[in-house]
Amino acid sequence: MCKVFDVSRSGYYDWLNRDLSERRKEDGKIKDKILEIYYNSRMTYGSPRILKELKNQGIKCGKKRVERLMQELDIQSIQKRKFKVTTNSQHELPVADNILKREFDVDKPNKSWVSDITYIYTKEGWLYLSVVMDLYSRKIIGWAMENNLNQDLVLKALTMAIGQRNPNYGLILHSDQGIQVRQEVV
Repeated sequence: MCKVFDVSRSGYYDWLNRDLSERRKEDGKIKDKILEIYYNSRMTYGSPRILKELKNQGIKCGKKRVERLMQELDIQSIQKRKFKVTTNSQHELPVADNILKREFDVDKPNKSWVSDITYIYTKEGWLYLSVVMDLYSRKIIGWAMENNLNQDLVLKALTMAIGQRNPNYGLILHSDQGIQVRQEVV
């Protein structure tokens, strides 16, 4: 290796046995403090808040240094997901009986479908996603996305599923609100 890098053997061994520089020793101490702050914050603090806490403790260092040390430690802030209520249980609409009764093993396609709505936070606001899944194949057969939560969202997903599968009489569509739809209703 010494020949390849054009370094003398004595120079290599001198480097190998040399003490850490003052900067590296200081980095080690700051890393310990960073980890302490990071875990005390339940892993929610990023470099700006860690830097502020270090300064409050009288430790002088810059933003770039904290970022570099956090990267060396392979840590970053963990953000909690935003939560939004999408189910309205306080409505006057009729709710169907649960005729599916948690029987999720289905012996043929287009016998039982399940539907649900989820939401995704984006920089432009909430995005709502409605899906319909066939319990037999476990495939999503209908879906729709909107920037607001309304019944059209669910109807678009259901229309897509019906268009894809053209189910026969007797289909059960189950959702968390217990709504069931049979072919003759649709």
